[in-house]
Amino acid sequence: MPKRTYAMRYVAGQPVEQIFPGSAKQLGLGLPPGAPLPTSEFLRVMVWNIFKQQRAEWLSVLKEFGRDAQLMLLQEAQTTPELVRFATSHYQAADQVPAFALPQHPSGVMTLAATHPVYCCPLREREPLLRLSKSALITVYSIHDGRLLMVVNIHAVNFSLGVDVYSKQLEPIGEQIAMHRGPVILAGDFNAWSRQRVNALQRFAQAVGLAEVEFRADNRSRAFGRPLDFVFYRGLTLADASVLVTRASDHNPLLVEFQP
Repeated sequence: MPKRTYAMRYVAGQPVEQIFPGSAKQLGLGLPPGAPLPTSEFLRVMVWNIFKQQRAEWLSVLKEFGRDAQLMLLQEAQTTPELVRFATSHYQAADQVPAFALPQHPSGVMTLAATHPVYCCPLREREPLLRLSKSALITVYSIHDGRLLMVVNIHAVNFSLGVDVYSKQLEPIGEQIAMHRGPVILAGDFNAWSRQRVNALQRFAQAVGLAEVEFRADNRSRAFGRPLDFVFYRGLTLADASVLVTRASDHNPLLVEFQP
């Protein structure tokens, strides 16, 4: 019997909580109101594959480049005491989907937010060749104008022949985006290192009505000449998008600003 997918929620001063997937039917029927994401002028989102915090300076990058970000979408985030301490001292809630357990601390996507989500749906997909899992997380937050913002944090499968498994991982995400009536941000490490993967990703984004963020100085990390990390959106106005060149991971972090 396959293991049930879940997320782990980290909140300052509270025990770690296990969160099981919410019913997607809630997206069509309406979600309970929640405290909105605090936004003065911009909604700032940082996206970064943090490489399991294996390199020095990762914490200073989070603190400096991610300063004032209301949402932080991390991939390969390992729940070490240092990361959990940063998450719970700077954010209201941090939700992580353990893709697989390393010797001490699980690793997977982790979404840090300046408010609590009103919906949470963790997802996992197994790598067909290495038999390791990649994870994704769908969360929904209230924003100041009364709308609900869906945020999808994804680490796409890497080693697979063809794009069948790659597309399969996107399918449940697309189904939930289609049911959601408000703005959407989809971002993460898509491992789009082949023309077939890029085509599959672009077809997916078009099918669910998402636009791709373009970076003015495109220093995104690449494999075989193609960028690996992307941000897609709808229902928001793009204000700025930048990439930080750093040695603190094998990926460069992205910072995107929206006007809600």
